[in-house]
Amino acid sequence: MDKKKKIILIIILLILALLLKFYPSLDTKLQGFLIESETAYIDRIIDGDTVKSNEISIRLLGINSPEKGEKYYSEAKEFLEELILNETVRLEFRKDREDKYGRTLAYLYFKEDNINKKIVEEGYANFYFPSGRDIYYKDFEKAWEKCIEQNKNLCEVSQDKCATCIELREFDYKDEIITLYNKCGFDCELTKWKIKDEGRKKFIFPEFVLKDYEEVTILIGEEENTENILYWKGEDYVWTESGDTLFLRDENGKLVLWRGY
Repeated sequence: MDKKKKIILIIILLILALLLKFYPSLDTKLQGFLIESETAYIDRIIDGDTVKSNEISIRLLGINSPEKGEKYYSEAKEFLEELILNETVRLEFRKDREDKYGRTLAYLYFKEDNINKKIVEEGYANFYFPSGRDIYYKDFEKAWEKCIEQNKNLCEVSQDKCATCIELREFDYKDEIITLYNKCGFDCELTKWKIKDEGRKKFIFPEFVLKDYEEVTILIGEEENTENILYWKGEDYVWTESGDTLFLRDENGKLVLWRGY
């Protein structure tokens, strides 16, 4: 092979190496060019994941914030008010433009910041992808992990003496089975602790003590609770096939553990 052909081959190999290295970011940007978007003037904030523009309701994609009456509801709403109330934002749409309630579904961008992701980073919402994970899922998961590291708001770790005792021994999302184990040498009061999915489904522990070195299983059903089996009533199913996350919180709403799939 002559010198000229060797140089051409080296250049081609370098280009291929660069493409492989930067493919994920290039792929995301390419998809960004193909994504439909428009601008909107935000004139009202409903809560931490819903806003209005000219009477059109816009549900922020990728997140789920506390409802009225829940901890951090007001803070999440105020956070959005400070950021985008009376501002023009860019709406970025995905496959589904509306939800079943007729609300517009979008990612909101202001000054190049993904507002939806910022809410997760600040601990005013957890990530939420009920229709399947899109190109932003990993970014939102990392935002949540960053929030955990900073111990902010919804990410604040429980200081309950049993927070480090409770282990998630089984999480069978297909058969809707959750098993928790107390690895400590003392009983743990779990009354009013909560198990929650990424959305609105929530199981609140009744008056219950998990004894040392024992486990409790939570099942979907309407049967009566027994000593070591509790039933998540009022739901036909909880965990979505496209992916979901289990959040366990103490009676004060502080995070004990979380596990996604």
